[in-house]
Amino acid sequence: MEKIDSLKNELLKNKIVIVVGAAGSICSALSRKIAEQKPKKLLLLDNNETGLFDIYEELKNKCRVEFILGSIRDEKKLDEIFNKYRPEIVFHGAAYKHIVMCEKWPYEAIKTNVGGTKSLINVSVKYGVKKFVFISSDKTANPVSVMGKTKREGEEMCLMANVHDKTKFIVVRFGNVMASRGSVIPTWQKQIEENKSLTITHKLMKRYFMGIPQAVDLVIKAEEMGKGGEIFVLDMGREVLIKDLAEMMIKMSGKDLGLKYIGVGKGEKMKEVLMTQKEKRRSKKINGMYVIK
Repeated sequence: MEKIDSLKNELLKNKIVIVVGAAGSICSALSRKIAEQKPKKLLLLDNNETGLFDIYEELKNKCRVEFILGSIRDEKKLDEIFNKYRPEIVFHGAAYKHIVMCEKWPYEAIKTNVGGTKSLINVSVKYGVKKFVFISSDKTANPVSVMGKTKREGEEMCLMANVHDKTKFIVVRFGNVMASRGSVIPTWQKQIEENKSLTITHKLMKRYFMGIPQAVDLVIKAEEMGKGGEIFVLDMGREVLIKDLAEMMIKMSGKDLGLKYIGVGKGEKMKEVLMTQKEKRRSKKINGMYVIK
């Protein structure tokens, strides 16, 4: 995996910034990074009461920060928030991300990942947000799952909304983020603690992996570089066999545990791609990232 060039220390200083989905593993880490840059005000929006309280308590003495309990499904509430605070920068990471849950309850995924994103786009344009960064997934490239398809719709809505002069829409696309919610790593850690075999879908399944710090750097770098209408994708190197990763975790645990194959679930691919062939032809590599325009 290539390293992204160093970030500017005062990129978001004196800006009013809102992080949507701030209680999530990636967006809470993103909020910490933003707080270091001393924004004029940092707004943390989430419908996860406990997670929102925790990240607020952590950051309340580091910068001017406010927590907002609410859902992106509620456009009226979003309108009130944006009218009151007038955020200049939006980082949107709120979504239903678990493939199994989205396959089981597709309409809930659509309401949040598509409807909620549309509402957030609407109020951002209405109140003249300067930059809107949409956090997406490699599941959107040739999507087969409900999660991938709904996030793809979110990408397309953002790119189409970029026709507005005031608001620049930027998409950031990740591979699998290790230790994030929805990652297999926490599941394996629990299985190791309980002395159980680690569950694997298929011995040949591969994924791209990155750490939370790399994900956060990518998001902030995309906001810095983005002029509107781009998709930023980190060059993540080679795919990793999930089986190899599981065996490494077992070895590190020092326990004599095995693997349990449970089969490929609905909506899962044997291997992911970061970009479609069409996107590859339109991409340009800059600072360890592919920029699709």
